[in-house]
Amino acid sequence: MQDQVVQLLKKLIAIPSLSKEEHQSADLLFEFIQEKGLQPERNKNNVWIRSSDFVPERPTILLNSHHDTIKPNAQWSFDPFKATEQEGKIYGLGANDAGASLVALLATFFILNESPRNFNLIWAGTAEEEISGEHGIALILPELGKIDVAIVGEPTQMQMAVAEKGLMVLDGLAKGKAGHAARDEGINAIYEVISDLEWFQSYEFPRESELLGRVKMTVTQIQAGYQHNVVPDHCSFVVDVRSNELYTNEQIFEIIQKSTRSEMKARSFRLNSSAISLEHPLVQKGKSLGISTFGSPTLSDQALMSFPTLKIGPGESMRSHTADEYVHVSEIYEGIHVYCDLLKDLNLNT
Repeated sequence: MQDQVVQLLKKLIAIPSLSKEEHQSADLLFEFIQEKGLQPERNKNNVWIRSSDFVPERPTILLNSHHDTIKPNAQWSFDPFKATEQEGKIYGLGANDAGASLVALLATFFILNESPRNFNLIWAGTAEEEISGEHGIALILPELGKIDVAIVGEPTQMQMAVAEKGLMVLDGLAKGKAGHAARDEGINAIYEVISDLEWFQSYEFPRESELLGRVKMTVTQIQAGYQHNVVPDHCSFVVDVRSNELYTNEQIFEIIQKSTRSEMKARSFRLNSSAISLEHPLVQKGKSLGISTFGSPTLSDQALMSFPTLKIGPGESMRSHTADEYVHVSEIYEGIHVYCDLLKDLNLNT
């Protein structure tokens, strides 16, 4: 099974699967599962499978990762859409983020599906994770039924991310009044926004998380003016806000609105920070295996799940979204073994 899913990963790399364009990789996953004698389900580009002995009365564990990718940048020295294996590494777009987790979780599902368990399993390979899209995991959660806990596969070097930061993107607008730059006319919108930019740079939210640190705000885009001799009448900017589990995005937005002069609009409140209790049986099982815990600064589909989730997977986060992305074959093997050890004899009722 290990070798089979490594070959599956290579085939997935060879199929362009940018967010919203994952239909061919979904086809491949669907057909792979069918070839194993099981009947997968599908909605748009999301594919999932339930354990053969599924009993609604038992607890259910979701094994989830995504098969969409970002666009490759121009710095690749390998073909991003060809799996290149060298010195035990597989290079290719999506190899690390998150193809390795996807196929390792699928292998884990097949292995445990043949073993006695006191819980159900659902494996789901989902779309649009890289853009937190509406037609990814959020689309199929109602069809999956009650989930008690999920393992979300992302590259964490097989350490347990027991919390992750949320994301809120804000659009700001400072208004002025147009005038001729040669005279003392108008109100310069750029000058109007300076105090707000300084506030975003210096303000620190008082609640600091032991796992995730402080809420982080970064002004990432700004635009004003269209001609050198015209005082700009508006200045727009974008703020990237990374929340910790001690605030909801709505709470953060309320503080921002009260503290700034510009008009602020949130694109969405739905990507909140998430955390799982350190006393959860899955986390406790991981600790008994010697697996360490940490707080993750990066967002995943955990943000769209209302039940406890643990982020863990083969590969390393720093390789994601980089040129010449790769994963070690040995990391995939290790991932399968650790996933199986985590779930073997797990008792969710403790």
